[in-house]
Amino acid sequence: MSLEQFKNRNVGTQNYTTLDVGTPPETGTDKFLQIIRRAVKGELFVGLWVVMRTMLQALFKNDMHTVKYPLEKLPISPRYRAIHDMLILLESGNYRCIGCGLCEKICISNCISMDTRYDENQRKEVSEYTINFGRCIFCGYCAEVCPELAIVHGPRYENASEQRAGFSLFEDMLTPIDKLNLQQEYDGFGAISPNADENIKQTPLAY
Repeated sequence: MSLEQFKNRNVGTQNYTTLDVGTPPETGTDKFLQIIRRAVKGELFVGLWVVMRTMLQALFKNDMHTVKYPLEKLPISPRYRAIHDMLILLESGNYRCIGCGLCEKICISNCISMDTRYDENQRKEVSEYTINFGRCIFCGYCAEVCPELAIVHGPRYENASEQRAGFSLFEDMLTPIDKLNLQQEYDGFGAISPNADENIKQTPLAY
């Protein structure tokens, strides 16, 4: 279409095709007959046959198109932001968390609360650490800002509860001692990439 034809808004010069849709029903009897004619068409029975065939295949041939949750679960990405995990140093068994409080300060939903103290070795340790999962939006800022890679997002995403106060204590997020050998070094959202050392560049003052 040329520019002149586009600017010409005279509808009478354009060619339109009129569809034969019939006359709309006026009486109640005509409306009822129209419903009957539309209901007994072949398209309705084709849809019913598709549903029946799928149901029979699922019942007798075990051809399921759905996941049998919770017996079956779909795999999730290792970068998925799920329930938090607190990692432990594999060498000493101490907490990686140094109590810097950066995760508490950067939390935009104000759901992280922590208290620190000094132990007998004058080492700063976390005495209380809670995350309110009722307020947490799983943005991942706490995992990104952690300088020690102590808090990451693990693969646990089932955090449904009957109560709104869904708190998680520090001990609940720690790796159990009997499963310490199964703890992966860089797992979850917030961990560094495997090629992070190759991407490090020296500063101009390096000597």
